[in-house]
Amino acid sequence: MPLKIAVCVKSVPDPEHYEKISIDPVTKSLVRADIPSVINNADKHSLELAFSIKETTGGEITAFTMGPSDAKEQLYEALAMGADKAVLLSDVKFSKADTLATSYTLSVLLKSLDNFDLVLAGNESDDGGTSHVPSQLGEWLGFPHIMDVVALNIEGEKHLIAHKEVEGGTSIYSLLLPCLVAVKKKINTVRYTTVGGLFEAKSKPLIVLNGDMLNFNEECIGLKGSPTQPGEFKAIDRSRKAEAIEGSDDTIASVILSKIKNALT
Repeated sequence: MPLKIAVCVKSVPDPEHYEKISIDPVTKSLVRADIPSVINNADKHSLELAFSIKETTGGEITAFTMGPSDAKEQLYEALAMGADKAVLLSDVKFSKADTLATSYTLSVLLKSLDNFDLVLAGNESDDGGTSHVPSQLGEWLGFPHIMDVVALNIEGEKHLIAHKEVEGGTSIYSLLLPCLVAVKKKINTVRYTTVGGLFEAKSKPLIVLNGDMLNFNEECIGLKGSPTQPGEFKAIDRSRKAEAIEGSDDTIASVILSKIKNALT
C-alpha cells in the first residue's frame, strides 16, 4: 500500500561553526547571525528511511518544518535528496517556542496538510538535543509513537515493526498506522545528493505558510505557549591569563596543588 509519509526537517546552525554562536543576554536566545544553517543530522536519517520505505511501498514524501524564511534552503535540500514536496511554516509569532509549543504548532500544521500514514523525525536536534519534540508531537496528533528506533520494517498494510534501542540491546514493537517514529542516526547511511536531484528540487512544490493561514490556539504558540523559560544568564569571564608551568611532573603537580590550596583559603 502506498504510504503518505511526513518527515520533520529542522534547520539548525552548522556544527562546524558552533564557536561563532552567542547568546543574547536580554532575550536569552541564540544569536545565529552569519552562521550557516544545515539540515539537522538525525533528520537526514529519517529522510533516508522515508526514501527506502517509498522504494518498497510507493507513496509520497512531504518534508516539513517550522522556522525562519531562510529555512527554505534546507527544505530544498530535502527535495533534492528525494522528497516529493515541502512545507515551511514561518511566522515571528512562533519564535522563542520551547518544545511543547513547537510540537503543538507542528501538529496543527500536519493536521492541515493531509492524513499522513507515517510521521518520521530524527531522535534529537543538534542544537537543542532534548529529544522531546517527537513524542510530544505524537501526543498532539493522537498517534502511537516510538523513539530511539534503529530498524524499521513495514508489515502488511497497517502495521510496522520497530526495533527500539534500550540499555543492553533492543526491544521490538508492533505499531498500528498511522504512527510517529523517531530514529537514531545509526539506523542507516544517508545517500549522497545527486546533481539531477538538485535540478529537480527547484521544480518540486515548496509551500510557505504563515500563522494567519491556520487555526492556532494563540495561548499555545511561541513564547506564550512555552512553560519552559530561560533562567538567569551569566556570561563566562574569559579574560583570565594563562600561565605556563614548567618542570618535572612532580614540580608541576606541586605548583598546581599549591595554587588550588591558595584559592580555597
